[in-house]
Amino acid sequence: MENSQKPEEILLDINNLTFSFHTYGGVVKAVRGVSFQVKKGEIVGIVGESGCGKSVTAQCILKLNPEPPGFFEDGSIRYKGEEIVTKSDREMRKIRGMEIGFIFQDPMTSLNPTMRVGKQIEEVFVGRPEVSKAEAKRRAIEMLKLVGISDAERRYSQYPHELSGGMKQRVMIARALVGKPGIIIADEPTTSLDVTIEAQILDLLKQLQKELGTSIIFITHDLGVIAKLCDRVLVMYGGKVMERGSVRDIFYRTGHPYTHGLMHSVPRLDISKDTELEPIEGTPPDLFAPPAGCPFAARCEYAMKVCYEAQPPEFPLEEGHASACWLKHPDAPPVEWADGGKGGEA
Repeated sequence: MENSQKPEEILLDINNLTFSFHTYGGVVKAVRGVSFQVKKGEIVGIVGESGCGKSVTAQCILKLNPEPPGFFEDGSIRYKGEEIVTKSDREMRKIRGMEIGFIFQDPMTSLNPTMRVGKQIEEVFVGRPEVSKAEAKRRAIEMLKLVGISDAERRYSQYPHELSGGMKQRVMIARALVGKPGIIIADEPTTSLDVTIEAQILDLLKQLQKELGTSIIFITHDLGVIAKLCDRVLVMYGGKVMERGSVRDIFYRTGHPYTHGLMHSVPRLDISKDTELEPIEGTPPDLFAPPAGCPFAARCEYAMKVCYEAQPPEFPLEEGHASACWLKHPDAPPVEWADGGKGGEA
């Protein structure tokens, strides 16, 4: 578990979140006992390979996963002290956009092609009589300017197909920010963009976070994005949190074999161009029938007998840094990573 923060600093508190889906093949245990907190003004990254449960976790916060077939098995999601899990769809409408914004993965499919851009940004104000049409338009145009779209008044009246991919993503950010929410959830918002536009969008999010003081939960599979943007990181695998810590902890004091595998499966500037990348051998666990032990055990070269038999608790490594790995048990044998580094040390 994470260190407890002063209550007034914590915007979001997720405890033992467990979410599953009914399917024709059985029940998929998509998220299994995930816990974390988000403080005011910080950027928390959630990283992991496809299917690890990071997007489902993000969508649970706003109850965007369809119920049914999805359902909460256990856990609590508290925003500013209020329980989210038990809220009705009507109650959630007051939170979506105004309290918590969401930037979806693909702006090409997330924007309605039949609606003008301005009207889509203003949707968050529908059903809110305290915001007049004139005020909604003023705030939409103001937000278009804030996210760096030139000639905002003209863009306000255009349709999505008249905008470039980068502009569409800026519109998505404007839509998420227009209600001035306390938290923005960004679910791989740069996936469909080229690297130049991606860099611009990341710089924009960082700038807006500083100017507006908004907290951000950033979902990605890209460790480079995590390094550039985030303050703290959760590493997810098989529906569970494997490791948590600051960006420096995750990159320089890696405490879990899965995190170590991720770090060495992507290109890096500090290794020779002739060095082959090291893929993580094997396949992710079957979430129809999750393993009794650590979900990574079958792919882990350091796995011990206990790893297959029991799920590891989170072992604290140092302040704010923890790893759900039996190798961190006081009685476990010392381990050196295959590259010569020691697990959990700089």
